[in-house]
Amino acid sequence: MTAAPINFDNSYAKLPEGFYAKVTPAKASAPEVLALNESLAKELGIDTQWLKSDAGIAMLSGNALPDGAASISTAYAGHQFGNFVPQLGDGRALLIGEVIDTNGKRRDIQLKGSGLTPFSRGGDGKAAIGPVLREYIVSEAMHTLGIPTTRALAALVTGDDVIREEVLPGAILTRVASSHIRVGTFQFFFARDDVASLKALADHVIERHYPEARNHENPYLAMLQGVVEKQAELIANWLMVGFIHGVMNTDNMSIAGETIDYGPCAFMDRFDPKTVFSAIDQGGRYAYGNQPSIGQWNLSALAQAMLPILDDDEAKAIEHAKKALDAYSTTFETTYEALIRKKLGFQKANEGDVALWQDLTKHLTASEVDFNQFFRALSKASIEPSMKDMVFHELFGGPSMFDMWMVAYRLRLHLEDRDDQERQKAMLSVNPAYIPRNHLVNEALEAAQEGDLTFAEKLMDVLSNPFEEQAGFERYLLPPRPEEIIKNTFCGT
Repeated sequence: MTAAPINFDNSYAKLPEGFYAKVTPAKASAPEVLALNESLAKELGIDTQWLKSDAGIAMLSGNALPDGAASISTAYAGHQFGNFVPQLGDGRALLIGEVIDTNGKRRDIQLKGSGLTPFSRGGDGKAAIGPVLREYIVSEAMHTLGIPTTRALAALVTGDDVIREEVLPGAILTRVASSHIRVGTFQFFFARDDVASLKALADHVIERHYPEARNHENPYLAMLQGVVEKQAELIANWLMVGFIHGVMNTDNMSIAGETIDYGPCAFMDRFDPKTVFSAIDQGGRYAYGNQPSIGQWNLSALAQAMLPILDDDEAKAIEHAKKALDAYSTTFETTYEALIRKKLGFQKANEGDVALWQDLTKHLTASEVDFNQFFRALSKASIEPSMKDMVFHELFGGPSMFDMWMVAYRLRLHLEDRDDQERQKAMLSVNPAYIPRNHLVNEALEAAQEGDLTFAEKLMDVLSNPFEEQAGFERYLLPPRPEEIIKNTFCGT
């Protein structure tokens, strides 16, 4: 251990040992920082200069943990592509502790790619540079887009190679999250019929994440309702930017309502609800348009796991669970409709708004129009036809039935009480100019594997300000050319 300007606390490590395994991180032979998130470090109250020192790098890599740290790999189960696996757990990640940030919020600090654990299941517990940088880039982009997510404090190369389909530089991601507790954590104890541990876990979650539930007549039901609400809101926000998680297994769903575990994730270019990027999702289970229903499916697994603590009477417990799950659709639809109105530039609610949106998405799908590029163009359109409309002919390949949609859209805009300038400003603030497009991320990762971080740094800089167009970065606004299209993304951290 080494002294450090970090005050660690470890509330999760105070739970019974069946919740985790104590593990010492593997030594990195020559750790070197690739990216350091200084703004996040300040938010956490950690001295950025110390993080850059040998002692700081030793902590970020796991080579020397500070006083108060407790290096543990957590246990959980999960449904993977619908198939239940009773034991998964952190196979290549270690929770080294919790800090109270400058806003008084408790945050986990985890090392991902830090070596073997009892849950590695035949893997080496290590991570390669590509997936580590992918998670760094995409998770930070999600944060700047205003979508709840785990964060990246640092990405490091270890100085050691890892063997995948080829020899690659090893790397570690230092990840920050409100929590690393998952739906699968509850399933782990439910599968073992361990009601005492289920209660201990739920009590911990309530204390840390849903303190308002303590005063409810049924605190566990209130906690479940809170998780359902947060998850419904999160997935609605994913859809607004074309995000596809890729592996929505129950072990990849955080009970804190944050996006977690960026494996084969991607952002949709051409709009199509059936879009899948994950190379392992052969059946399209986790396609873009399936994400809302999969979210509800996962939450039903959480509700099932909590039945023994929702009520001693099984019939009443099932009734409570159904009550909580029924709220998912209402919360999702309410959130989704509010977000599409903002995306379309509407302040007022109108009965035909959802139908107008559905009609639009049919046109986008049929014409294979780029999702984010279209909404950026729509954000600049005037309430009356103008030369700006030519951009839509370019996107749709000439005059089309979309022109009739624009007529209906403009009629709808006339029901609003604000002028073009005010509406356009509002739309530009929610329709991003820049997203981490797959081909750009891929280019950054390929260069980084060869030791060149220049493009990755430029990309991260652009993505740090996603709603304002920046001179000299016009290429980052555009969808991929045919030869740049990425059809598959992979796990393989």
